[in-house]
Amino acid sequence: MREAAVLDPQSVPVPVQAPAATLVRVTELAYEVAGRTLLRQVSLSLQAGELLVVLGRNGAGKSTLLKHLTGELGRRGVELFGQALPEWRGAELARRRAVLPQQTPVSFAYEVLDVVLLGRIPHGRNETPADRAIAAACLARVGLAGYEGRNIQTLSGGEQQRVHLARTLAQLEGTPGDRVLLLDEPTASLDLAHQHATLRLARDLCAQGVGVLAVLHDLNLAAQYADRVLLLSDGAVLACDTPSAALTRDHIHAAYGHEVLVTRHPCLDCPLIVSAQ
Repeated sequence: MREAAVLDPQSVPVPVQAPAATLVRVTELAYEVAGRTLLRQVSLSLQAGELLVVLGRNGAGKSTLLKHLTGELGRRGVELFGQALPEWRGAELARRRAVLPQQTPVSFAYEVLDVVLLGRIPHGRNETPADRAIAAACLARVGLAGYEGRNIQTLSGGEQQRVHLARTLAQLEGTPGDRVLLLDEPTASLDLAHQHATLRLARDLCAQGVGVLAVLHDLNLAAQYADRVLLLSDGAVLACDTPSAALTRDHIHAAYGHEVLVTRHPCLDCPLIVSAQ
């Protein structure tokens, strides 16, 4: 009988995991309005499967930065999926990048399902049963199953925001390859439970390879859910690192002008920030 070969563990090649694709790249982005500088040479990247949270005081440049990523305030200095933003065609980009603004006013009494179905427009002009099934499933993901026939104007502000989150999910659904979701203060109008549910959903999307960039105000939500934190101060990047490295006492004081204590969360492996004033 032939003896089995004994392998030296040191001779067995270790698989090398390929680095995650860079989905968004911003290079030295500057922006000025009426002599006031709103962004100062901002650079960042967003990887596939990453949740990057942007923090900063009011007026720090968070929404201005996001509006450059969407193309609302200019299309230079931004790359999406390895291609300059101006080179993308609208419908093609809309299937791969979805945006949830701070507010999305609805002036007419649309049914909730019809609002979510707006996210399917980039996938084809004619609505299909599959589109309706996707929209209903996305409503269920945000905890609004059974709301399909409701008048959106009868919903609370937080419920309306969750409807629009479902719309962005429907927009990305069924798109092969890399995808990006941009969220501008998605938890602002939500109660405690739905704040965490929304960010858990963002983490679920990251597990599927989606790159998520979210503008938040709550430092502790960022500490708990972000892979990296981009801290803006006066339009410039003050820190861009893991929550533990970015959310230090000195960084927070420099960004917000407020004294805090930073300790470890008693239950979770993340920083816990409390006011010291």
